Amino acid sequence: MLTIGERFRRPEPRRRMRDFVRGLLAPLPRKNSWTIAEHAGDAGPDGMQDLLTRVKWDDAAVRADVRELIGRQLGDAEAVLVIDETGDLKKGRHTVGVQRQYSGTAGKIENCQLAVHLVYATETTHAMLDVALYLPKSWCDDPQRRAEAGVPEQVRFSTKPQLAAAMVETAASAGLPCRWVAGDEVYGNDPRLAARLRALRLGYVLSVACSHQVSTGLGVYRADALAAGLPTAAWQRMSAGRGAKGYRYYDWSLVALPRATDNHGGHHWLLIRRNHSTGDLAFYRCWSPQRAALHTLVTVAGCRWKIEESFQAAKTGLGLDQHQNRRWISWHRWTTLAILAHAFLAAANANRNRPDPAGLIPLTVNELRHLFNKLIIEPTRRHTGPLLWSIRRRRHQARAINSHYARQALIEQ
Repeated sequence: MLTIGERFRRPEPRRRMRDFVRGLLAPLPRKNSWTIAEHAGDAGPDGMQDLLTRVKWDDAAVRADVRELIGRQLGDAEAVLVIDETGDLKKGRHTVGVQRQYSGTAGKIENCQLAVHLVYATETTHAMLDVALYLPKSWCDDPQRRAEAGVPEQVRFSTKPQLAAAMVETAASAGLPCRWVAGDEVYGNDPRLAARLRALRLGYVLSVACSHQVSTGLGVYRADALAAGLPTAAWQRMSAGRGAKGYRYYDWSLVALPRATDNHGGHHWLLIRRNHSTGDLAFYRCWSPQRAALHTLVTVAGCRWKIEESFQAAKTGLGLDQHQNRRWISWHRWTTLAILAHAFLAAANANRNRPDPAGLIPLTVNELRHLFNKLIIEPTRRHTGPLLWSIRRRRHQARAINSHYARQALIEQ
């Protein structure tokens, strides 16, 4: 609250903001304005709903404060900015950005909402940094849906790589210490994103498809064809980082691409990963202003998994995907507060990899959240009558049921 408190001029919204984030940190079975308000000891959900809708505050400014906090607490000159999107399955068509589209979370085409996230990753920790909601072209070209969802007039259609480039540029322009960018094929297959990163003098390790074309001294080849011709001596086995069950060992090969030159100079490579058990291949297009060792590029490639850990922690523990917000501003505010809660835990746990004299494993973000709730939140939080909240919930549900039946009766007639 010392980090973001200046964004609120009055004490009431500051208190509600504090209580809202406490609710996100608490182990509630389901997180929405109702459950968070009950946890905070409020008499009703109106205050928490107002915080997401009517109270004046700038979610982009709060994310800028989060970026400053992360840079101050976790800043590392060798840090990696990891980009990826996550999808939330939805019903209906009125929630902002929802349509039938491919979701990597579901692994298929679903009715869902997609958002591009940016995570700050160092050797020891990682924290959620920024977010941009992906608004499909069908939404951008529909004035009625935009108006109903409160989409700002200045918002235009942007691809996921364009959204990622804007977030990375914002972070770099703000002076956040970082050197690398990592992302999957959605971002590696977009040459404009790679060009923008080179202009920012940020090295990158971006996944590309097996059909990706690379220029070598002997001509232009597909990435998989180039890998097939590599001799046995071209492969080295090394770890891409720690996993839940040990180090993640793969066979790696690095091919320099001297013909891949542009106005930004630097060094281009094709990094190839081979699973030593199945033989499956993965390909990465790499660039750096200075020469980089194979081990460095492998480490950056391995950092991409850290965004999945951030998604898991934010969804299971902080309610990132439990929002019930249909409109543009309320969606961004909820997501911003989940990012704030995750950044708080990461910053508070920045020294978790120091050796423990008792031989314990380092504190995890989830364990820190559990301890913070038990030792800090619960002893100080206000309580309200559970029967009053039961009556309020049942009254609200009764009104909703009556409204649905009344609307159905009008349609049937």
